[in-house]
Amino acid sequence: MSDTLVPRETVQRVLNESMGRGADFAEVFVEDRSNSSASLDQRRIQELNSGRSRGAGVRVVVGETTGFAHTADLSEPGLLAAARAAAAVAREGRGGVRHAALETLRDHSSRAEISPSSVAKASKIEIMMRADEVARASAGAISQVQVALADSRRRFIVANSEGVFAGDDQVRTRFAVSCVAQGDGGMQTGYRPLAATRGFEILSADAVEDAARGAAQQALTKLSARPAPSGDLPVVLAGGSGGILFHEACGHGLEADAVLKQASVYAGKVGQRVASPLVTLVDDGTMGGEWGYFAVDDEGRPARRNVLIENGVLTDYMWDHLRARKEGRASSGNGRRQSYAHLPMVRMTNTYLLAGDADADEIVAQTPRGVYVAQLGGGQVNTATGDFVFGATAAFLIENGRITTPLRDCNLIGNGPEILQRVDAVATDFSMTPGTCGKDGQQVAVGCGQATMRLTGITIGGTAT
Repeated sequence: MSDTLVPRETVQRVLNESMGRGADFAEVFVEDRSNSSASLDQRRIQELNSGRSRGAGVRVVVGETTGFAHTADLSEPGLLAAARAAAAVAREGRGGVRHAALETLRDHSSRAEISPSSVAKASKIEIMMRADEVARASAGAISQVQVALADSRRRFIVANSEGVFAGDDQVRTRFAVSCVAQGDGGMQTGYRPLAATRGFEILSADAVEDAARGAAQQALTKLSARPAPSGDLPVVLAGGSGGILFHEACGHGLEADAVLKQASVYAGKVGQRVASPLVTLVDDGTMGGEWGYFAVDDEGRPARRNVLIENGVLTDYMWDHLRARKEGRASSGNGRRQSYAHLPMVRMTNTYLLAGDADADEIVAQTPRGVYVAQLGGGQVNTATGDFVFGATAAFLIENGRITTPLRDCNLIGNGPEILQRVDAVATDFSMTPGTCGKDGQQVAVGCGQATMRLTGITIGGTAT
């Protein structure tokens, strides 16, 4: 369990050393991470790696100044040296000695049923080879198949001068199939991921084969794609596919660090209507098994389900501990860091729009002309303005209320606050999609989700004339 990483008495002494020069707050974060990855390209193993890292980060706060040091030396002398380095900012401080009284350790076990470390490399290769076979069997036009498989186990404890003492054990497994189809119109790609904060139980034969067929079929369908139209058109986002749009277009603007710096279009708007009444946006780290799930965040705070926008009205922001402490309120459980070598910051977990009561097929049927987006790719957003650009990697034309011609990759261009106002139908078919969120150089696992929904208009950056 996590409490074996560093003895409680050592953690106590490191905190006391950190606080010994009049600091306002101190924190010790100790992490043990192991990971493995494998990839298959054209039926050949390209990568079969494993690694492990252990270390600790010590954070000390004096007034508005934060000192931070990290070390791979988990001995008591090594940790004390890191504490002294982080506390150097306090050497000219107010003086006095403060000691931390730690709570009983709140530790949490992994949800994994089949530990990735118990699965032989030969079995992992067999899974990848099976995916390759299934994808190629879809059609002779499939010219290339790539399969990636990765797993990780991350154990940590975090303690601070306010008495928090907590730990977590996070096991994540990710699998993805990429296909290339070749036809008269050139080459097209398809992609299907499968990921969860669980063990190898997620890689059942059916799940692996479904992912392989899905990636192949997407590539094959796009062989007959035509250029996407340009201009402002209604867009129907398939269930799960559009969650990343709302993650980027408004999620980052609801993180308290951007809000407090007045770098968010949502600053100062709590209690105001910022979206269609059909929009209820939630960030929920408690969604067991989802990619952004955890028991406690990287500051030792329990994961929470936080309603950010309710029926179109902005209700709250996401908070880490230090920013919440400064505002005299509780953390929302959104303090996250990439590793022990990074400071925590406000980050999303599983961010999604609640399902509505419409029928997904009816939403399409009631759209005379528009674009149906089955899968979104990456995107960019300016949190200060809300302006965004996203790639649609699987899209179709809607004509006379029917999904018809596949479209080539195109961009969705818009503004987050405006798009939230343009949601006019939300279905019941809610689903989630795994992803990786980058912010200030740090990467963390997140989930995004929503049900099929319609936007009355968004700019399509297509190439059709």
